[in-house]
Parts: sequence; structure tokens; C-alpha cells
Amino acid sequence: MVYVKAEKYDSDLVKQKIMGPNPLKLEEELMKDNSIKTGSIVMDLGSGQGITSVFLAKEYGFKVYATDLWSEKEENQKFFTEMGLTEEEIVAVKADATDLKYEKEFFDAVVSTDSYNYFGRDVHYLDEKLLPFVKKDGYIYIVVPGMKKDCHNNIPKELLLSWTPEQLDYIHDIEYWENIVSKSKKSEIVSIYEMESNEECWNDWLMQENEYAVGDRKAMYAGGGKYLNFIAIVLKKK
Repeated sequence: MVYVKAEKYDSDLVKQKIMGPNPLKLEEELMKDNSIKTGSIVMDLGSGQGITSVFLAKEYGFKVYATDLWSEKEENQKFFTEMGLTEEEIVAVKADATDLKYEKEFFDAVVSTDSYNYFGRDVHYLDEKLLPFVKKDGYIYIVVPGMKKDCHNNIPKELLLSWTPEQLDYIHDIEYWENIVSKSKKSEIVSIYEMESNEECWNDWLMQENEYAVGDRKAMYAGGGKYLNFIAIVLKKK
């Protein structure tokens, strides 16, 4: 895939905000032919240091609420200003994904890039914790890091060079995720599929000199990438 939108964001400032395999390329593939209208109110759930939120606001024209527990909203809002966005276009919010305080049915859509696997593995999460804040017929777009086939009972030694079994338990295959989201009574699955964005997004991340990227090199340079993928999930609220 050619990443026309993501390629615009190649500055050192942007690279400092990346916290894993290139989230902008993942998001661009996820949002290809998306059904969310320009001007929609969108929650970027698990937005990290806000680069994906900037991308959603600038490239798709959404009013974005950058929602994250582990980053500081003042720092994120300053970054948004540096990227030329106002609080009318994007708002930083410090919040726990399992205890959101928004008004009911406030959002037209939710986008979650490389974070949903930390809180969304609970089969009750969608119906009880997230969908109440989404309007009827609203969309949920999700990217999660995945496995081509779950191998938790016999983890390849390459993967254990960088990650513990407990860390790898956040990563599962399409069958696992389809089972989770299909239990929702308040949404329907539009699509769930393995993404193209894997090797290239990982390569972008492994080039960074951040301690986490350096740690991930051990597994990936030993061939661990052949067991991994990224999974896209698109849902629509009933």
C-alpha cells in the first residue's frame, strides 16, 4: 500500500511521538474508504502522545477528542497547537478507557489504533463501557497488534527474546478477536481482517532509538515478525 497521507508526517517531532509500529500507516490503512463523515465528532481512544489524533483531525476533518490515560493532556494540547490545530478541532482528555465520563451518545465514531487490546479483551467492554457513548449507527474502527495464529501454549523462542508470556497475552489472532466482538449485543461486525501494514510499520519503529524499540529489535531481528500481524476491526452500533 502507498501511504499518501502518512508520508506527510516525517518530521523529528512526529517521530518522537510514535510509541510503537508506525501508527499513522496503520491508521491510514484502517481508514481507507471509511464511512465516517467529515466534521464528525470522533474519539481517538488510547491516543498516546496524540499523533494519531492530529492525523484524524488534519487528514479526515474530524473534531477529535484525544483520549488517553497515560499521557498528560497539557503536553498533548501543546503538541496539537504546535501542529496548527485549535481546541475547536482537537481536545486532549486524560481518561481511563474503562471509566469514560463523556455524555451518552456523544460520538459519531471511535477510532482506536494499537491500544484496544489492553482494555477490549473483556467481552463486556464494548456494550458496557464504550458503546453507550456512541450514537446509533455510529462506527468503531480498531487496529490491534495480532498473531497470525495464537501460539500461547507453545510460544516461539524468537518472541521471548523481547516479550514475556504475560506481555504476549495482549496479542491474539483474528479468531480470538472475532469471538470477542461477536458477543456484543449492541453492535454488528462490518469487517475484520489481517492488514497489509506489518513489516513496513515495524521497520519504521525499529529504526527509532527509543528503549522500547531497541528492546523489540531482539525478537524482530531473530524472525519473530513471521508470527505477527495487525488486525483491523470495523463495527457499527445497532
